[in-house]
Amino acid sequence: MTIEPRKVFLCQICTMPLEYCEFSGTQEKCKLWLKEHDEELYEQVYGGVQAVTEGVEKATIEDETIDKKDRSLVKDKSAKLEAKLERENKKKMASRVLIKRIERTKRKCVTTIYGLDIFGVDLKKAAKMFANRFACGSSVAKNNQGQDEIVVQGDFSDELLKMILSNWTNVPEENIDKIEEKKKKKSELQV
Repeated sequence: MTIEPRKVFLCQICTMPLEYCEFSGTQEKCKLWLKEHDEELYEQVYGGVQAVTEGVEKATIEDETIDKKDRSLVKDKSAKLEAKLERENKKKMASRVLIKRIERTKRKCVTTIYGLDIFGVDLKKAAKMFANRFACGSSVAKNNQGQDEIVVQGDFSDELLKMILSNWTNVPEENIDKIEEKKKKKSELQV
């Protein structure tokens, strides 16, 4: 007993088997093509669909009210998604990138960059790029609030500002703040 292979007809529009045309996104074009090229096959595949559509046309008013509720749910979901995206965009535009220069002992200082991750910047890649560009130590560390920031050894606040603006265009210049934090000298503390 040998098993005969099935003959599978592929749609010339979406290149899928005819039963899967509805998932291709071009179902109407596929239907037209099949109707023009093979009406018998069209009746086999979509013949039952016409009977179903006739049954849907005879539906009661109750079904229409349920359908209206479903449509309103879909509209509500899309409105919620749109509102969520708008809130995220507002949050992005309200957030700040802080470039802070902190003095350490003698003539040493450290520059920290906080807030780049909100704009979708990969902090580890950015720290590596800063380290390569400025030939210094650069790493991602947690600040006092437990949030990630980039720590660059040395005073590179001006160069970092230019580099951020040139490499990440989605970070607006007006959202970047430069802060200088100096240690108070002993003479200032005694006064």
